[in-house]
Amino acid sequence: MTRRTFIAATAAAGAAAQPSPPAVRSGMGFSPDCFVIARPSRDAIQYLEYAYSRGAGGVQAGLMNFEPEYLRTLRQRSEQLGMYLEISTMLPKPDDSSMFEKVVRAAKECGAYCLRSVCLSGRRYETFNTLEEWKTFVSTSHARLERAARILEKERFPLGLENHKDWTVEEMAPLMKKFSSEYLGTCIDWGNNVSLLDDPYELAEALGPFIVNAHIKDMALEEYEDGFLLAEVPLGEGYFDLKRIAATLQKHRPKVKFSLDMLTRNPLKIPCLTEKYWVTFTGRNGKYLARTLAAVRANKPRSPVPRPESMDQAARLQLEQENVRKSVLYARDELGLKV
Repeated sequence: MTRRTFIAATAAAGAAAQPSPPAVRSGMGFSPDCFVIARPSRDAIQYLEYAYSRGAGGVQAGLMNFEPEYLRTLRQRSEQLGMYLEISTMLPKPDDSSMFEKVVRAAKECGAYCLRSVCLSGRRYETFNTLEEWKTFVSTSHARLERAARILEKERFPLGLENHKDWTVEEMAPLMKKFSSEYLGTCIDWGNNVSLLDDPYELAEALGPFIVNAHIKDMALEEYEDGFLLAEVPLGEGYFDLKRIAATLQKHRPKVKFSLDMLTRNPLKIPCLTEKYWVTFTGRNGKYLARTLAAVRANKPRSPVPRPESMDQAARLQLEQENVRKSVLYARDELGLKV
């Protein structure tokens, strides 16, 4: 199927009889990581339809098609379904901004609410083996953000930079102040910085003034020999005071969009008792470790944290769909996130 044929087919599908709204729907959106097992299409229009059928009020999606006809169809379909749209993209390269500029303009054309990006695709404590490697990353990231900020200001379009297990609270808040732009802010992930030994409520307070969008999630904790295990669980089943975090962020941006980032996977190992973990954390002391381990010990999981990798494919798929369904219900009924 050619790209033009695909666009025409997608447009025809969107123009067909409107599907009945799902029985349970909230104003909360979905990131693609909600379905790492089901792996639905990453095409933005198709993912929009998939998320709608499972109760989402919006989506974060990438753009793989920049044809004007496709962007118009995407905009029309999101409006028909009453869903918000955020576009995920990479920051500009230090020496080439062309693709980033292309995505910004396309995001505006398709009616997106904002962009979402990251500086690091991996995890700080796994990616960097020396302090010098970290310092090089910091320098490169600043250059990329400076390029991004200029383009965002020119296009007058916002981007939320996610705290993606890279910047600590003490590093990211000054980073946002440095650029001091209404168009370059934060995509606050509620759970990521637990892996860096940050307090989730301090994170919300410190980064809230810069918020553009957010990843909503709940977390469960378990001890293991090298530190602790960190696992996403359905909203309301972890140790976070979700209402407190939501209220803090909404104080700064009352109409902020929360996108569920519920990954159904085995718990992540946070090896905070190993020497390598601390290579890049030169400005931190024992209070961060003590505070986090105390939280781990005080917040035992309500039930054993699932290990999906030990399940067969059918059971894993069922667990993923149930995790999302529970989170949609909680977001609607307990957090008041309604369409």
